[in-house]
Amino acid sequence: MFSTKALYLWLVYGFLYLPMAVLVAFSFNRSKYGMRWEGLTFDWYRHLGGDESLKDAVCNSLTVALLAATLATLIGTFGAIGLYRNRFFGRSFLNGLLVVTLMTPDIVMGVSLLVLFIALHIQFGFWSLLLAHTTFCLPFVTVTVFSRLRGFDQGLIEVAKDLGAGEWQAMWHIIFPLMLPAIAAGWLLSFTLSLDDVVVSFFVTGPTYEVLPLRIYSMVRLGVKPEVNAIATLLFSVSLLIVSASQLLLRNSR
Repeated sequence: MFSTKALYLWLVYGFLYLPMAVLVAFSFNRSKYGMRWEGLTFDWYRHLGGDESLKDAVCNSLTVALLAATLATLIGTFGAIGLYRNRFFGRSFLNGLLVVTLMTPDIVMGVSLLVLFIALHIQFGFWSLLLAHTTFCLPFVTVTVFSRLRGFDQGLIEVAKDLGAGEWQAMWHIIFPLMLPAIAAGWLLSFTLSLDDVVVSFFVTGPTYEVLPLRIYSMVRLGVKPEVNAIATLLFSVSLLIVSASQLLLRNSR
């Protein structure tokens, strides 16, 4: 017998994942129009390979996601180390700003970056998109790495210094290996956030540089086609694998 709490939990998860399950199922539906099941087919996935504009959007999204995740990981990792290793005036305020950035709605972030890029005369396209994605991924990396740094024994660093290790030697041989799983998890999380972003990308990209989420958004405005179901299924699968990998790394780091 299910308890009330278990039943409530199943209902919540069903509400979250049942629409995704329907989307995945209908990406294999032979019917091009409507929601009637007419048989199993892989045609819609094969059609995706012949769409050149869609290929360009995928390449653009992967390029921005890879670069944004890498830049955010580098900057966020050094930022987390600086916040953890140094005591200075305003440190708590900076930590609070990271949390505020995490909680800021995407539309506020998008409009703010739009105004900033206009004021700085930055042309909308690849560079504006890369800067925007790096910006909203940065707090996630910093918080993830900072949490890992707070979790390991500080006595290890003191022992290393007593044995003659310098600051950089202790950093390279002690701190970096311990926080490596958190760095990898932060990179994977940033990659997923960048790859899936719609709202911020809508405000900061240009007409000559289209990314996959905006391409999907433009396709569904005229109705949900089977090709959209196929794209969304692939994107969901990639995101699920990356998030699972990041959670596994975080669990191993703990």
